[in-house]
Amino acid sequence: MCLAIPALVKSIEGNEAEAELGGISRRISILLTPEVKVGDYVLLHTGYAINVIDEEEAEETLKLLTEMASLEEELEGETP
Repeated sequence: MCLAIPALVKSIEGNEAEAELGGISRRISILLTPEVKVGDYVLLHTGYAINVIDEEEAEETLKLLTEMASLEEELEGETP
C-alpha cells in the first residue's frame, strides 16, 4: 500500500518547491504537477507531488492520519 501525505507549497523554483509537512520544510519535485501554485496543497509521495488537492481535503486527510497514529499508539500500549 502506498501512502501520500498532504503538504503545503511555500515557494516554487523551477521544477522544485519548498513544502511544509507538519511544521517541517522539505524540498520536493513538482514535475508531475506543473499546475501547482504557491499556497496549494499537494499529495506528496516519495518526494514527488503527485496531485494538487484543496485545503479541505488536505485538512481532513491530516486529521485522519493523526487519528490513525493515536489509535496505533493506544493499541501498542495494550500489548502485553
